[in-house]
Amino acid sequence: MPAYTLVVHLYAKKDGVEKLTAKLQEASQVYSKDKECLAWLVMQDHKDPQAFTIVERYAHEGSQKYHLENPYWQTFDKYVIPLLEKDMDLRRYNELDTSKEVKVEQDPKLWEAVAKHQGQ
Repeated sequence: MPAYTLVVHLYAKKDGVEKLTAKLQEASQVYSKDKECLAWLVMQDHKDPQAFTIVERYAHEGSQKYHLENPYWQTFDKYVIPLLEKDMDLRRYNELDTSKEVKVEQDPKLWEAVAKHQGQ
């Protein structure tokens, strides 16, 4: 079953980058251990240190219940929001099932080259 994913974009104030970085690292360490959390990843843009992205992957949409019931959640927005230059951009996704082979491209030579590239 494909995962349910949240993607959150954050943009820190210049003087809030260090504090936001630490809070996001801490949050990842906490939330990654929550029941039905598949991953809680934090990324910082490689060109713009004020830009961050959180990718939260859950077993299914209902798994967020455990996330929101975690006592740590009460600290998150209170700490993070004052550090942001603009509002959080939160998007919700249902991941596509990629477990079954799909081939749109029909050129066998392409697939041979792909297999060779991948060492197969």
